[in-house]
Amino acid sequence: MRNALITGGSGFFGELLKKKLLDQDFFCVNIDLEADSFTHPNLVSVQGDIRNIATLEAIFSKYKFDVVYHCAAILAHAVKDENFLWTSNVDGTRNVADFAKRYKTPRVVYTSSNCLWAENFHRPVREDDVPNPVEIYGRSKLEGERILLGFRDAFDVVVFRCPTIVDAGRLGLLGILFEFIDEGRKVWVVGGGKNVYQFIYADDLIDACLKSLDYRGSDIFNIGSDDVKSFKEVYEYVIRKAGSESRVAVLPRGPAILAMKIAYALKLSPLGPYQYKMIAEDFIFDNTKIKEKLNWKPTLTNEEMLFKSYQYYHQNIAEIRSRKDVSAHKQVADMGIIRLLKWMS
Repeated sequence: MRNALITGGSGFFGELLKKKLLDQDFFCVNIDLEADSFTHPNLVSVQGDIRNIATLEAIFSKYKFDVVYHCAAILAHAVKDENFLWTSNVDGTRNVADFAKRYKTPRVVYTSSNCLWAENFHRPVREDDVPNPVEIYGRSKLEGERILLGFRDAFDVVVFRCPTIVDAGRLGLLGILFEFIDEGRKVWVVGGGKNVYQFIYADDLIDACLKSLDYRGSDIFNIGSDDVKSFKEVYEYVIRKAGSESRVAVLPRGPAILAMKIAYALKLSPLGPYQYKMIAEDFIFDNTKIKEKLNWKPTLTNEEMLFKSYQYYHQNIAEIRSRKDVSAHKQVADMGIIRLLKWMS
């Protein structure tokens, strides 16, 4: 039986990864700020903070891990305290790396982000493109990469740069979209909605995480879906499959982006610099490298995984609205001023 530590294993993706590892006969330890609602004979759940040295010492001294899956991260739209975000994502990552080295853990797998950029490359983004994050979350994920890769002489580091992870149960900012569709509201796109933006299906990312166990050495991999269609086409697919009365409507690009910038500056909107820079731009990762080196391939398109996520929302609305003390992706983000747009839709 192999042993895995999952940081953030109570969150949306961490929980799915944890359950898959348990199905694969792993013994798992989960450390998360949030309580773990899942139990299993081969699971130990620790409600704790990766910034806490004593907590990590207690875990690493008791269990010898074959791999650490470092999924824990605080999102920018989920907190107002930037110091909390930075120390959790950066200092916490350094602590995990220090203990992995001290206790001779052979491998750390890190879920990074496409928030390392906020620009249209007019081509798929490669692993050798220089990151240029525009907000604190992206900067914290980039610093996490740098910290872990600085330990590559002590253990193998596999970094997956992920776009938005989507599956049944993914809410957060997507929950706002699902609420519009469920109520038959207009679904708004900026500048015609012709831009393309890649997602990754959670189960496909889990497959990559499992395949990384047999990869020797340290590396960075872009990951993401294939056959990426425009926002307009993806939304229309979900609306049609949902049987919703919603329709896609267009906001003019310039005024919409200016309004989003002002709303964020006034702390009235959950859409930060990354979102308002990319909402009308193209962003796709080149996933050639991961296909060749890990023999990996995606199984669902953007529209298929988004509809799957919408179905979960539609079938579990009452329970979702009653949730408290769960991770940011397991609850619908606060709309803020977007609620005015909903009323006009």
